[in-house]
Amino acid sequence: VAISDGIERLKQLKPYRFNFKTDKDEEGNVTKTVDGFFAHEVTPIVPEAISGEKDAKEMQGIDQAKLVPLLTSALQEAITKIESLESEIDQLKGVN
Repeated sequence: VAISDGIERLKQLKPYRFNFKTDKDEEGNVTKTVDGFFAHEVTPIVPEAISGEKDAKEMQGIDQAKLVPLLTSALQEAITKIESLESEIDQLKGVN
């Protein structure tokens, strides 16, 4: 079944830039800053991308590759909307 709600689901994702608390040098300074998502926030949107449970002993993980189909669908939907709007603009301008 084709993904038909890509844009709506994509708009629900909240990307963040954050530091991993576990990645510190000898002085206690954070050494790793990354762009990503909080797994527990992604779970209701793309549950197949998440491993583990929120607040469990082991940290949850995200398989970023499993977000690609949603991103692709949303981009395709956006392209279709853009092309439709461009066509409308051309018709309003009288451009063939």
